[in-house]
Amino acid sequence: MFRKLLKYLLLSSFIWVSPFRSLGQDAPWAGFGIETSAIACKVIKHEPKFTLPIPALTTGLDIDLVLNTYGKKEWEQLRNYPTIGMGFSYINYGIDSIYGHCFGMYPNITVPLVHGKNLEWTLRLGDGIGYVTKTYRRTAPVDTINVAIGSHINDFAMFMTDLRYHINHHWDMQLGANVTHISDASYHKPNLGINMIGIHLGFRYSPVTSKPAHIVRKLEPLKSRWLMQARLSMAYISSYTPGGPLYPVYIASGYVSRRWWSKNKVFAGLDYAYYESIYAWLRNNQMDVGHERQNAYNSAVFAGNEFLVGRVGIVLQLGYYLQQSAIPIAPVYEKVGGHFYIVRREHGPIKEFFLSAFLKTHGTVAELGEVGIGFGF
Repeated sequence: MFRKLLKYLLLSSFIWVSPFRSLGQDAPWAGFGIETSAIACKVIKHEPKFTLPIPALTTGLDIDLVLNTYGKKEWEQLRNYPTIGMGFSYINYGIDSIYGHCFGMYPNITVPLVHGKNLEWTLRLGDGIGYVTKTYRRTAPVDTINVAIGSHINDFAMFMTDLRYHINHHWDMQLGANVTHISDASYHKPNLGINMIGIHLGFRYSPVTSKPAHIVRKLEPLKSRWLMQARLSMAYISSYTPGGPLYPVYIASGYVSRRWWSKNKVFAGLDYAYYESIYAWLRNNQMDVGHERQNAYNSAVFAGNEFLVGRVGIVLQLGYYLQQSAIPIAPVYEKVGGHFYIVRREHGPIKEFFLSAFLKTHGTVAELGEVGIGFGF
């Protein structure tokens, strides 16, 4: 199977390369490239409830349309000229009758960790949307073994680290490791998700050059300012029974942030989340009568860092529960996501206004996906 993927890798790359062969060095494609990687992975049993049979081998193909930044925007220089891309992945899990196949599309950013003249170590972070062909079903075609995936549309996250060898200005070869996660963030149960870890091998073709000339400016450092921030979000999660109704979750966050090195924000604050599903469960089971709402929320302290990339902020957050609902869970949670800044300025009463999207997890298990808005004062 892996040999077949390598053959397809070579064929697909020939198709990509052919239209660009006639481009000269002054063409407007400087920095653009097409990267193709063959993937071999192993599905990981990440919790006891994951009772699916584990495929012997999972294979796939990843194609990434990339652009090596060169300093057109100030943030590109601040971030040491990263590579941005749009990835397309195909995953064959290895047991078609249960898992089916996955097709993913995800924006991503690749940052250099260590680089020399021809050899480089990079890290790629990507998150987007994935379509899975097989899901848990009680009706024909029945599939009650697949307790990992409850809906066709899922969050698709791909993380890669590569050793990259620059053959010349047109060709790179890469060898690395990858971690992939898909789940629908409890929008439909069951929702254990599928986690994989594996290796990949591939190459990148740049029709003009992979190393466009960098624009270097003298950048004035931004003030390491403090902001009071608020974020209001909402999520929908399914009831605990597969095929059950959806319930809203209302989330409010207040925190303090401080900008550092002109390109990061460290922050800490308080999270509050109210679960209509827990309130309904308490009412239906006549538990905590008269106090259902008081026992249907979680509160937590959290801290994290936001990596600013133009108008986008990539956010990593870690939280610890101060108060849990009537259905206790693990004491620590994580949020991974981002902000898209509609307003970001140095002066005025409202210095930031942004849209937000996060995936909340407890270790390797996704709890919910939230979207919202936020402000900075």
